Amino acid sequence: MYNVLTNEAYTASIADVLKPEYFKDVHIRSVCTIVLNFFSERSALPTLTEIKPYLTTPELKESFKKVLTTISKFEKKYNTDELLQNTETFIKEKAVYKTLVSVIDQCQDGVVDTSQILNKFESACSISLAQSLGHDYFDDVESHVEDLKTIDKFVPSGWDWLDRRLGGGFLENGRALYVFAGRTNVGKSIFLGNIATNIAAQGKTVLLVTLEMSEMVYSKRISSTLTKIPISDIQNKTDELLSKVKEYRSLHPKSKLLIKEFPPATITTSQLNGFIKKLDQSGVNLDVIVVDYINLLHSSQGSNSYERVKHITEQLRALTYTYNVPIITATQLNRSGVTELNPGLETVGESMGLASTADCMMSIWQEEEDAQLGIIRLGMMKNRFGPNFGAIGMRIDYSTLTLSEDEEINDTEEFSEINRTLSQLADP
Repeated sequence: MYNVLTNEAYTASIADVLKPEYFKDVHIRSVCTIVLNFFSERSALPTLTEIKPYLTTPELKESFKKVLTTISKFEKKYNTDELLQNTETFIKEKAVYKTLVSVIDQCQDGVVDTSQILNKFESACSISLAQSLGHDYFDDVESHVEDLKTIDKFVPSGWDWLDRRLGGGFLENGRALYVFAGRTNVGKSIFLGNIATNIAAQGKTVLLVTLEMSEMVYSKRISSTLTKIPISDIQNKTDELLSKVKEYRSLHPKSKLLIKEFPPATITTSQLNGFIKKLDQSGVNLDVIVVDYINLLHSSQGSNSYERVKHITEQLRALTYTYNVPIITATQLNRSGVTELNPGLETVGESMGLASTADCMMSIWQEEEDAQLGIIRLGMMKNRFGPNFGAIGMRIDYSTLTLSEDEEINDTEEFSEINRTLSQLADP
């Protein structure tokens, strides 16, 4: 309470999350209410002169005297980091307790809104008083120069064209969200499955979160891609499958691919975070996370699809910071994007908030006869790490759900003209 009364920077950092009812002492609670209300109105702490008009009753005057007497006995020297850490713990514990009491009261009254309850607990647990002052550009330019000398490490996608566009692949240390966008049934899951397989082949540990297909259905797809046994024949060739997977395992002893299924629209990013944390605590060090797909995550926040998807995207991207791994996912195109060649950001379904939050967005589409020819197109919609234009035709083997680059497709005059036009449009 001493710092609430005297330290403006401290009060500013907690004003939005500290509630007077968190204090048991009635005198502290009364004074805290006055100070926080004053700060909310004026963005400053009250002086002794300014606070007097708020002490309108004998009880308030007595409370103020008692609080001043109590804090005058406090040791004035303290460690700021420890103060903030202890304050954050105090506020979180009180917020969780108050939420629990509120939920119990609602249950007793027969009013139970599980989404609202989940939202309250998530808000209480996500309180943070992080106080980094950021990077002082002029005073600490040396660290900036050292950072420029540091060579970023990448996790290759397995496709040269995409890796070149991304500057080398997916950022190994995370802090980036990559999104593939396409219409229904165009092949978004095929792209995500191939990327997961390509990355695992590099001796990496990949978590593939499926919200649309079961773990066994996804495993069947992965098996066909890995072994090149047609997916329609795989149930009849289990001995061959087992032999090829064992051979693959012997050649890639460090590879790990975890497939985790959750029912669609039931798991929040907070719950996904909890699952990843369990893996981390069990000794599983993830290199990449693939989510199929982002729109099927649940959010208790937002009154419409725009707000919900935007919140999900922001929270999913935040996980790339928490675990220092890239996250790769997919989204739907809206109706206007279904028939477009190389769709743009305006065709992203449900939420432009997703497009503005993602670091990279790639479009997936097919022209009229592409499916029969075994061709699928990949274009760059948004890219914070390189060119945000260009497209490539890829070969798709529908029998094994395998994607590969094919120079013959991209050497055609028509496709080269598309890329030249896109390049010209991107020039300032």
